Amino acid sequence: MRRDLGRKPWFYPLPVLIIGTYDENGVPDAMNAAYGGLYNSGMIEFSIGHGRKTFQNIQASKAFTVSFADAANLAASDYVGLVSGSDTPDKIRRTGWTVTPSRFVNAPLFEELPVTWECEFVRLTEEGNVLGRLVNISVREDVLAEDGTVNMEKFKPLVFDHATYDYLKVDGIAGKAFEAGKCLM
Repeated sequence: MRRDLGRKPWFYPLPVLIIGTYDENGVPDAMNAAYGGLYNSGMIEFSIGHGRKTFQNIQASKAFTVSFADAANLAASDYVGLVSGSDTPDKIRRTGWTVTPSRFVNAPLFEELPVTWECEFVRLTEEGNVLGRLVNISVREDVLAEDGTVNMEKFKPLVFDHATYDYLKVDGIAGKAFEAGKCLM
């Protein structure tokens, strides 16, 4: 039996995205963005309030990073969504994250977050979302498999459950895409 719950913004899974920027003085900032994902194979889109410091930084620098939060950085990843860089100037110091400038765009990498997209700002969508073009993907070597892909069992990315407000971690392989269904052919 099924139950109708009405209109809810429950889209599963929602990656926990950490948007990194520099302000006009080169001070790094980060925010937790709940609504975001692929726009196409080389672009990302996410929703962000236009009054946010991160939005203003993107408009000024025309660049940003998108790191995928992991289980090891749960508290710091949640924290950057709780406070504003406008009100808490030492926000990044409080996370304990190490900041390294991207070699590809004018935005920070956070060394503790293992997988990061480095992006150029493209434009705002009709709905006001940020649209960015992927320039590079930077990955810490300790989460790579032997073939150079990201090993999810080592990475343990977080996903957000909008229904319960829980963070969950991706922890293991359930099956192989384009293979698991062949048993039904």
